[in-house]
Amino acid sequence: MPKYDAIIVGAGHNGLVCANYLGRAGLKVLVLERREIAGGATITEEVWPGYKISVASYVMSLLQPKIMIDLELRRHGVEALEAGPSFQPFEDGRSLVFWSDTDRMVEEIAKFSTADAEAYPKFLAHMDAVIPYLRRLLFETPVDPSTGRIKDIGKAMSLAWRFRDIGGHLYDVWDLLTLSAHDYLKRWFESDQVLTAFGSYASGSAGVISPKTQGSAYVLARPLLREAGTAAGPGGLIKGGMGSITKALLAAASENGVEVRTNAPVAKIDVENGRARGVVLESGERIEADLVAANLQAKLLYLKLIDAKWLPATVIDAVKSMRTDSIAFKINLAASALPRWTAYDERRLNEPNPGSITLAESTEELEDAFYSARNGEMAKRPYLWITTPSAFDPAIAPPGQHVINVMGGHVPYKLKGREWDEAAKQELVQIVLSQICRYAPGFDKHVTHAQVLTPPDIEKMFALPGGHVHHGEMSLDQIFFRRPVAHYADYRTPVKSLYICGASAHPGGGVTGVPGHNAAREILKDLGKRMV
Repeated sequence: MPKYDAIIVGAGHNGLVCANYLGRAGLKVLVLERREIAGGATITEEVWPGYKISVASYVMSLLQPKIMIDLELRRHGVEALEAGPSFQPFEDGRSLVFWSDTDRMVEEIAKFSTADAEAYPKFLAHMDAVIPYLRRLLFETPVDPSTGRIKDIGKAMSLAWRFRDIGGHLYDVWDLLTLSAHDYLKRWFESDQVLTAFGSYASGSAGVISPKTQGSAYVLARPLLREAGTAAGPGGLIKGGMGSITKALLAAASENGVEVRTNAPVAKIDVENGRARGVVLESGERIEADLVAANLQAKLLYLKLIDAKWLPATVIDAVKSMRTDSIAFKINLAASALPRWTAYDERRLNEPNPGSITLAESTEELEDAFYSARNGEMAKRPYLWITTPSAFDPAIAPPGQHVINVMGGHVPYKLKGREWDEAAKQELVQIVLSQICRYAPGFDKHVTHAQVLTPPDIEKMFALPGGHVHHGEMSLDQIFFRRPVAHYADYRTPVKSLYICGASAHPGGGVTGVPGHNAAREILKDLGKRMV
């Protein structure tokens, strides 16, 4: 059996990013994936004949330009589509078109509040001043400020020195991490529609939160974390679906000498004398390596793949305490026609279709939906974030047909008094279609297929405990030097030569590639090598 320098467990995008950087540095790398396809949640599958579906993740809004440029992902086929602006309708007939041009956006907001329109440029200026520090923080390795060791004190001081220019913005960053999205936005805005439009994203896939949940303000920064205007090109919908990102990473991996095996589920991490020596597959095959990096949710790694004798009891307890339940769901639809949004058609815009559509009527409705999910019930009017990729990429659907992606909240991981059986899933489909038809009457008559992913479905398909697409809540107690657990947030684990390179580590979830990048940097540092 060949021996590898490194084994990556899990061929999601972070695992492939990590593998690419290690391969570029000259390591012999093997990536093992339990499913029949690589990509984790960043995949395109032909769910129905002729329909190419971005099953889980469905828009490239966070993949960092540095990583795209380093790995030449555009050369390998990643192409963002030109799409219309984002759009949000309201039942009273008014709507918001989210223009990138500030003056046009001010005009949009003025329909709801002149005071809010005047405040919008100030809000933008504030976020523009704060976001650069968060972008820089993405690529930092979390420090452990509690050990008292000279080495760790030095790392903390070095981090502080690199951020010495932050000044008063330190408090702004702190507020983003601790306040609710609603309270943060109320510093600038008063109209409920404006507060709903800017804050509703906090009702999405980030966890069991709502715009009024303390600590949800950080969600406001997420759409801004990907820097625009770089050689990596724009973000947005991707030609061919999100699986095109995985194809590009696999093409880069091939050039970098990385081997990828699918249908190779790992049963355990092989540990000898406290050091990872390779893995054992469910088939019984043992594969040796000098180091292992796990692109897995931390609960699976620590509680399923490592013999507890190699782990401190405090670490096991901390991992068990990670909050990983989700109230988000994904529904992928095939339809004979796109939704015709009444308010959008009335605007008579040059763009025939919006790039994405947000359905959230009011802060009160969002809170009602949130508490429905908290109480074990499907919300009757859930938050929905919708894209219609076939409007801009006809090749992903049969001629004359369409694909509609719906990411939504709010449903519980466990339904009260019932199971997530087929009847419950069809009930959810009808709720979603009813919500869409509030703003696009008659759309339900065009739907021909529906793929329903409830939190338990997401858990099963992508090995994500609780169905949490970010591997766990990204609240103040589960980020930076507390992610995944205190004292082991630097991509290392209590087992020597075993690393974690997925979204359970800093900076968390989303298709960013950053956990894989940062883990590779720390691995190479331990090997006395530099990233290339």
